[in-house]
Amino acid sequence: MFKDKTIIVTGAAQGIGRSIAHAFLKEQGRVILADINESAGQKIEQEWKQSGLNAHFIGTDVSDPASVQRLFREIDKICDEVHILINNAGISFFKPFFELDLNDWNQVIQTNLQGAWLCAREAAQRMKTHTGGRIVHISSTRASMSEPGSEAYAASKGGLLALTHAMALSLAPYHITVNAISPGWVHTGDRDRLRPEDHRQHPSGRVGKPEDIARTCLFLCHPENDFITGEELIVDGGMTRKMIYQH
Repeated sequence: MFKDKTIIVTGAAQGIGRSIAHAFLKEQGRVILADINESAGQKIEQEWKQSGLNAHFIGTDVSDPASVQRLFREIDKICDEVHILINNAGISFFKPFFELDLNDWNQVIQTNLQGAWLCAREAAQRMKTHTGGRIVHISSTRASMSEPGSEAYAASKGGLLALTHAMALSLAPYHITVNAISPGWVHTGDRDRLRPEDHRQHPSGRVGKPEDIARTCLFLCHPENDFITGEELIVDGGMTRKMIYQH
């Protein structure tokens, strides 16, 4: 399905991004692994290449416009076309409202929102020269529901949703679809540490896994799914539909 297609996954060295990248590699895609963590990125590139997978790591700080430009210059040396971009790179930290300063705010917004726009702009420039493409932003259910101290992160993820529908309209003439995935609780660590009640609170009966998000990316990027654009797919085990009362 994705044989000989070029797929860029930002934040690909760990967690959800790593699972997304591996899913496309298993479908015979040529996957560009972009991540600020060079040691982790180089390690998984070597591991996957030894398994016969077509992986290429390029160290990238998506918050830095010059670094994003370098990423795409390196991609141009590897392949002639870009078909899919998964904007997954992001950072999160929560800080009490009155302690959040401008540096904290800028760090989150520039990585999560500005970085996605920078990568999408470069990718779309290449997609529009051939048969179009797919862009997927990884947002969060925290774009529409919050805990205290999450202002910068929530704003960045909400911005991604707005960017999604705006880009979908702007890029439609070039046959480029733009969608967003909003994960809920996705456990990327040691799953043995999860408690039974963690799973029970989800209508699905379990906490999410990175593979759940990866499969959603494969669905949105399927060559025949060009009728879906400007949309947000919430992948959270039903949690945002659950009414919770405390007695």
